[in-house]
Amino acid sequence: MKHIRNFCVIAHIDHGKSTLSDRLLEFTKTISEREMQDQALDDMDLERERGITIKSHAIQMYYTHTDGVQYTFNMIDTPGHVDFSYEVSRSIAACEGALLLVDASQGIQAQTISNLYLAIEHDLEIIPVLNKVDMESAMIEEVSDQVIDLIGCKKEEIILASGKTGIGIEEIMAAIVDRIPHPKGDPDAPLQALIFDSMFNSFRGVIAYYRIINGTLRKGDKVRFFNTGKNYEADEIGILQMQQVPKEELSAGNVGYIITGIKESKEIKVGDTITHHERPCDEAIHGFEEVKPMVFAGIYPIENEDFEDLRDSLEKLQLNDASLVFEPESSAALGFGFRCGFLGMLHLEIIQERLSREFDQEVITTVPNVSYIAYNNKGEAKIINTPNELPDPTLIQKVEEPYIRAQIITKPEYIGSIMTLCMDKRGTLIRQSYLTPERVELTFEMPLAEIVFDFYDKLKSISRGYASFDYHQIDYRPSDLVKLDIRLNGEPVDALSSLVHRGKAEYIGRKICLKLKELLPKQQFVIAIQASIGAKIIARETISALRKDVTAKCYGGDISRKRKLLEKQKKGKKKMRQIGNVEVPQKAFLQVLKLED
Repeated sequence: MKHIRNFCVIAHIDHGKSTLSDRLLEFTKTISEREMQDQALDDMDLERERGITIKSHAIQMYYTHTDGVQYTFNMIDTPGHVDFSYEVSRSIAACEGALLLVDASQGIQAQTISNLYLAIEHDLEIIPVLNKVDMESAMIEEVSDQVIDLIGCKKEEIILASGKTGIGIEEIMAAIVDRIPHPKGDPDAPLQALIFDSMFNSFRGVIAYYRIINGTLRKGDKVRFFNTGKNYEADEIGILQMQQVPKEELSAGNVGYIITGIKESKEIKVGDTITHHERPCDEAIHGFEEVKPMVFAGIYPIENEDFEDLRDSLEKLQLNDASLVFEPESSAALGFGFRCGFLGMLHLEIIQERLSREFDQEVITTVPNVSYIAYNNKGEAKIINTPNELPDPTLIQKVEEPYIRAQIITKPEYIGSIMTLCMDKRGTLIRQSYLTPERVELTFEMPLAEIVFDFYDKLKSISRGYASFDYHQIDYRPSDLVKLDIRLNGEPVDALSSLVHRGKAEYIGRKICLKLKELLPKQQFVIAIQASIGAKIIARETISALRKDVTAKCYGGDISRKRKLLEKQKKGKKKMRQIGNVEVPQKAFLQVLKLED
């Protein structure tokens, strides 16, 4: 066990985690030159296309230190985007140390700080690494001072490296051995292994990834999952390299995988503890936080008969992405579907894309919103996840909405426009502090609902990409919220309903009506698009009817013949309007969300 090191790589988006991981794999010859490609650990097409890491990736490497001893490294490469911070927290729970990467040309950014705090909470040994030092724009001295201020290390402890050219890789390897403590645990104690990830294989069933804290696991052992209380046989165990490598036994301190032939994804929970059936441990492993979804949206199959297939697809996705939460719901306009909880808008977009690519499921997504708490006149609280759950306004005493504390790190020249943006989103400035003369940190408190749609995109565009953003939920506060309904010919479309602040209801209602007027195809009858709060109409647009020229066949003759045909058409249009149904195309649902386009 003294020769094992477990560590993860943490950083802000685009600070070079995956590139540095590639160099470590090359240096230890874990991957051959022939198999080598950029972002070697990112195995999803989506990750390569967007150049981001979505999933944490665990891999085992071997390194011979200067003292001639061979060490086993279990490395986890983690995502950098705030929407995937749950992946980072799970990876940190399985490690003793972390490489904190800071881009020498950009300096410390918001997600660097929040990931660092996560690591410090779990008492991890931090190795600061300055990446991209070979770039012309690298500010090595300035960024080194920022790192020293942030974590209180000595200057000589900071390793200068470059993921692209391989500078500093040997120093990083040596520092992992010298600075990160070896795992503690008793190989002879009852088995305790923490499940930190899982995936579904259509041939082998569910594969769980775990870190053994105490005890020894052998192939063929009868194991029990502590929280679900179910027993299975370990058909295959092994370690994680570029492929899974089977082993006969693994003991305390190691990271590996287990295949038990489980086909039901519900039977394995990330954060559960694996123990032996005959000699179980006394208690489950703690230190795993429950995921808190920030954004809720309905996901519905286009055809109603695909409902069960969609359920299976979501269950398999949940194995691979434990931060996805869903429950069944139904809608008058869309039939049966699921209410899903996401960590942010990027997370929602990625899940939608993965459903389409990996499971061939085309879905309709409703307007995303957050969860509110409504208090009735008796003072009883009820959690509201969809606008349709909001009780009648006469029965409500107050509605509370979730507030977040947002940290924005930017350059001083963008302070004015960022403040304007946050004030527009009902934010209040709590603190403004200069980290260096060139970097300022702004702390705002604002409603979570305001950042759900397009806040991040707007922030990036007004700061030309120089602002970094991180947030966490603080509490619920009373707010003047109303349910905004969108009606087509008087019929409410529940998939387009949303809960909005009363002050912004008219503006949003008008925007949605204008957007729908562009997107909805014309019919043979007039379509009235209305936005309403209760019975009060606050905005309206009209799509005029397609006019068929019924008088074309009348050439010459008495005018009364034409009048007769036009009267007949008028009656027909009136009847059509009474029984006609307005179909909302899927494209319209997605486009309505992007009101600013």
